[in-house]
Amino acid sequence: MSDDGPVKLLDLTRLVSRTGLAFTGVDRVEHAYLTHLPEFGPLFGLLRTNLGYLLLDGGGCRDLARRIAAQDWGRRDLLSRLRRREAPLRARAESDMRRIALDRCTHAGLRRLLRRHLPRGVQYFNVGNTRPARGFWTALDRCGAVSAVMIHDTIPIDHPEVQTPQSVTRARRFLDTAAARADVILCNSRATEADVLRLAAPRRPRTVVAHLGVSVPEAGTPPQGPWSGAPYFVTLGTIEPRKNHALLLDIWSEIDGAHLLICGSRGWQNAEVFARLNAAPDRVHELPGMDDAAVFGLIRDAAGFLFPSFYEGYGLPPVEAAALGTPVLCNTLPIYREVLGDIPIYASVSDRYLWINKINQMARDHAAGQRRAPAFSPPGWAAHFKTVLSSI
Repeated sequence: MSDDGPVKLLDLTRLVSRTGLAFTGVDRVEHAYLTHLPEFGPLFGLLRTNLGYLLLDGGGCRDLARRIAAQDWGRRDLLSRLRRREAPLRARAESDMRRIALDRCTHAGLRRLLRRHLPRGVQYFNVGNTRPARGFWTALDRCGAVSAVMIHDTIPIDHPEVQTPQSVTRARRFLDTAAARADVILCNSRATEADVLRLAAPRRPRTVVAHLGVSVPEAGTPPQGPWSGAPYFVTLGTIEPRKNHALLLDIWSEIDGAHLLICGSRGWQNAEVFARLNAAPDRVHELPGMDDAAVFGLIRDAAGFLFPSFYEGYGLPPVEAAALGTPVLCNTLPIYREVLGDIPIYASVSDRYLWINKINQMARDHAAGQRRAPAFSPPGWAAHFKTVLSSI
């Protein structure tokens, strides 16, 4: 850890609250901040629980990172046992954080906590879409903190038809609060920045575009199944309407012999797709709950990676697939032109016949040993943090 540079305060509420669940793209970003921010100065972690706030010092942040990597969680403490409705792993994680915390307080005591342990001018980062409790921003302002909040996308606001009403309300409130209170809004792309500024009007918040870093994934041994020895394709993401699994189910009977592997958990408002999956269509396999290494092993060896999503703010899976050297077929979204350029094969999701033809051609190329994927070096975290930290 470097002792140079301003003190950093990272909101870790999301990572701990999702203990035991597969990482989403947002989780990966918060985890990357936990991993990389110590390179740029002393790091503290702030965690909001139902009982108040916990403050972790640098050692506590390192311990959290270790526990996440090893999924090493201790016993539930008395406070967690009193709150019986909490998910067991989350309760164990919060118990561990209480045991290793530098200090803790009720929601009303946050200002005193921060002033007791942190210097004025501390840089606060919220990259997990975590909306703080009432009074948080006042406490932060009174401690002279500089705040940076990341907006990953505006999809719930712009496309409420593919979201739950609760997520739409949360996204609107989060954007409004960030525009009003944060010193800078971090955007993962120029496309997201344009959406933020449009929806924040008439406010003109200060924004910074910093493409997310993507480490080349570590691919493990892929699981075996009916697809073994045959061409197969992978799609990765929560099974919810925005990801447009319906297109792949619509066309798969017209794909010549290849298998479709759907990696991801079932989400929301997608009863028709769930029913179709329950009917076990031929050569379609739903594979939830796998660890990252197994998923990346499947992607590495696939004939192609398919991503027919309707909307994305950044969308890590196609970038990760391209980093593995796997051919990518995706929708014609501006974000992928911005980040991936000419690397993917682009096909509008309104043209199902083009998707059929492209997938069948990719399967033939794979079977003939002619899998073609242009060399791609993904954006790195060093460039991301250089942009972010120079803007605060």
